Amino acid sequence: MIATDTMNIEVKKVKRSRLSEVDQKNLGFGKYFSDHIFVSDFTKGQWRNSRIIPYGKLEMSPAMSALHYGQSIFEGMKAYRYENGDIYLSRPLDNFKRFNVSAERMAMATLPEEVFMDGLLSLLRLDKEWVPSGDGSSLYIRPLLYATDEYIGVKISDDYQFIVMTSPVGSYYSQPLKVLVETKYTRAVPGGVGFAKVSGNYGRSHYPTKLAKEKGYDQVIWTDGYSHKYLEESGTMNVMCVINDVLVTPELGDTILKGVTRDSVLTIARDFGVKVEERKISVDELVDSHKKGILQEIFGVGTAATIAPICLFGYNEKDYKLPPITDKNLGRRIKKELADIRRGKSPDKHGWMYKV
Repeated sequence: MIATDTMNIEVKKVKRSRLSEVDQKNLGFGKYFSDHIFVSDFTKGQWRNSRIIPYGKLEMSPAMSALHYGQSIFEGMKAYRYENGDIYLSRPLDNFKRFNVSAERMAMATLPEEVFMDGLLSLLRLDKEWVPSGDGSSLYIRPLLYATDEYIGVKISDDYQFIVMTSPVGSYYSQPLKVLVETKYTRAVPGGVGFAKVSGNYGRSHYPTKLAKEKGYDQVIWTDGYSHKYLEESGTMNVMCVINDVLVTPELGDTILKGVTRDSVLTIARDFGVKVEERKISVDELVDSHKKGILQEIFGVGTAATIAPICLFGYNEKDYKLPPITDKNLGRRIKKELADIRRGKSPDKHGWMYKV
């Protein structure tokens, strides 16, 4: 599918590109930022003043509503360079739709598709040289929306600013993860905002993750907020298990993010002929499956990491090692297929890729 743009956007280019300062062999994640950002303002009930400006510090009021009351959401998506040099986005309209779901939950202004997509496309076309071409690399895209009212009374903001920034990135995780099953702290509860890409969801996760890292783990597996008996997410990712050759993942609800990568992984698994179950997974089932030798894999899935294999999980002061990770693992096979689709090496039979 080829995406087009229709909106008039004012463009102010940088005088000198910073691309030459980027170490293409050591991109890391979120370390470098492209030359420009897209900005649009919501004032007096309308989106206006859409522009592309050089990346840099923005002026803000210390009374800005987002700083005090947390009206801030974001998305994560990626652009890829094909071998012929063409640039493609992966499932951008799915991210756009989820962005507005988050905005509605936080009582924020929603975005018209043309503001989101035309701004994104114009920015990518201007900074197209920033899209890396190496294996495992991509251009990470961060759409961001936050409240800008200069008012410190508690109320829904009237004004908002929308930004799209981009960053050339490599792998998010370089090694398989050790995770701790979290049974005290809670990421989300029914009726909350766990299904939305709300900045506060990530802020509240830092302390429990810090405690887990002090114990030697890389991340946590979140459990439900009431009983702490059922798996929900892993760190900043959806979590998946392979139990007795069945791919099992927690069913969606208002405590779990409806991951775009999650849906892609489940779709490819079904294409492979793998049985997929979306249902509750208890920690007891995880431990019991490990004891029986039928817990074959656990991995996290998300935009940043794509698929992050888990080699060990800790629960009740005991560690449970997973079988060695090989190229025959379902997670590895799906990751390769997804990468090949995103690079134009495998057919895009589900219509996921948008040419920029």
